[in-house]
Amino acid sequence: MPPALHGIAWMVASGFFFALLNALLRILALQLPPLEVQCLRYAAGLVAMSPFIFQVGLRAYHPKGLLGQLWRGAFHTAGMVLWYIALPHLTLADTTAIGFTGPIFIMIGAVFAFGEKMIWERWVSAAIGFLGVLIVVGPKMTASGGYYDLIMLASSPLFAVSALITKALTKRDKIEVIVVWQCLTIGIFTLPLAIPSWEWPTLLQWTIFLAAGVLGSIAHYCVTSALRAADATATQGVKFLDLIWMSSLGFLVFGDIPTISTVIGGLVIVAATTWIARREARRRA
Repeated sequence: MPPALHGIAWMVASGFFFALLNALLRILALQLPPLEVQCLRYAAGLVAMSPFIFQVGLRAYHPKGLLGQLWRGAFHTAGMVLWYIALPHLTLADTTAIGFTGPIFIMIGAVFAFGEKMIWERWVSAAIGFLGVLIVVGPKMTASGGYYDLIMLASSPLFAVSALITKALTKRDKIEVIVVWQCLTIGIFTLPLAIPSWEWPTLLQWTIFLAAGVLGSIAHYCVTSALRAADATATQGVKFLDLIWMSSLGFLVFGDIPTISTVIGGLVIVAATTWIARREARRRA
């Protein structure tokens, strides 16, 4: 399989697992303080990976670039703080649609940070996908004032910086090392923010946290594998497909009925995703 398609396949898989993860996190964020949910979600991810850590020993998970891991954790923590504050107030479909601005920041950043060659098809795909996002989010922001929408939107450039640092880290550290250190750094950075409003979870909530830790570790493994397999710009167009997973789960779990704008925007996004995947396959061939 060509590297670009390999990266796209990993990114599609990550979107599916992130959709399941976000559904669980929204359930928890409606019941517990958002920053506590963020802290325990990453702590649970570390617990989920502990059997693999102890199997090979702690030395195998020592990063070659500790400073990079800390910077990545800091930017991702800042993005997650904004994300969790807005999460309980938005539908899963809207949360995902707003997050689709991230690929735009990643594509631009990758050109300057890594000197990646920006192929015009990727820009067109991103632009069409972003148009689909505006169709989804635009009416809601006009109607509600967009307060929480803007908070969610502000997290996108922070996540983009985190993704670009991750791309750089894949050249030095193994994927599993990056995932473990993400859980460790974000859990530690978030703990002081979570303590003031701490509420002890119930047994059921602890179980959901553990499931979220497993799903989160798998999802981050997939997205890190995607960034390692191909250019950061090559893998971003397919992320617009995440709206399908999130809209479906939002309806099944929370009873969120997609609006007409969500359906139309979703079709535009799928069209952009399908087109860039076909163009990448022909270009590599």
